[in-house]
Amino acid sequence: MLGAITALLLTATSANAEPFRLIVTDLETPLVPNSVMDLAVQQGYFEREGVDVELVRVQQTPSALAAIQAGEGEMANIGVDALLLLVAGGADDLRAVISPNKSLPFLIVAKDEIATPADLAGRSFGIGRPGSLDQSLSTRVMAANGVDTSAVEFVALGQPNVRAQALVAGQVDATTVSIGVWSSIPDTTGLHVLVDQAAYYEAAPQVSKVNIVTQEVLDERRDDVKKVITALIKASRDYAADPAAWVSAMETALPSADPATLTELGTSFQNSWSTNGGLSKDELEATVTALYQGEDFANVRPVTITEWTDFTLIDEVLADLGTDDKMDPVTR
Repeated sequence: MLGAITALLLTATSANAEPFRLIVTDLETPLVPNSVMDLAVQQGYFEREGVDVELVRVQQTPSALAAIQAGEGEMANIGVDALLLLVAGGADDLRAVISPNKSLPFLIVAKDEIATPADLAGRSFGIGRPGSLDQSLSTRVMAANGVDTSAVEFVALGQPNVRAQALVAGQVDATTVSIGVWSSIPDTTGLHVLVDQAAYYEAAPQVSKVNIVTQEVLDERRDDVKKVITALIKASRDYAADPAAWVSAMETALPSADPATLTELGTSFQNSWSTNGGLSKDELEATVTALYQGEDFANVRPVTITEWTDFTLIDEVLADLGTDDKMDPVTR
């Protein structure tokens, strides 16, 4: 009886509060661990924590940054590179508070005639936009494989599924997509994986995306931010413990998805979930170091981790939940 009363009180509190708008850069539930944000809404994780989360969908990080700075959302999932550039340029009110999917499962796929990464020279390569996260990471992967990236023709195409469609149609010679997008392509005849997920991450290991909030949101809705973090960590732990739970949730979110593909992906993601919130100081500092070695940061002032990260909320949540020592290290 007490549990039922508590649930009713939580529901009433959530119903009376302003929605907590979470800005995401996927137009539908993605076939990657970042899906945890969509699924936490669908599966009631946020509701059980007593926060009414509403997803705001935009295309790519610049739109997400513009939306949160315009007050069109309370939290946004964005690329770390874009956040650092913004902070270095003078933005002082944005803080990363969690990374639901810190390492995107990218791989490079290409036409069969491109046998090695070196063969990318003189070829067209689909990217999201100039300077996008997929381009910056893939440029590092190419360089690590001895590719002269100045000889690669980068073609801005937009979202990963659009890039995949362009590759299938022969409009570009290669592109970067997630393993989920690659697995969902019905017919890959004439195409192959040029750089697999493990080799890609080895060449460009970094925290790719974080969820940020403004200082105003931290001041006014700190408890709601903690509830969002709690829900995302709980969902991530459930999916890590039982890949079939993620598969089942994704079958509801994407009824057209191939069940065998979802099962394969669920297994491959088992060790990729941010079971402690995904914010490791060591990993974040390594990410900053790697990014500052790239051309986009050649003339950018160095930023300290305290200028753009707030560990206190995750630490308070983990004090209640405990830490999962099997993956997702917690370093401060």
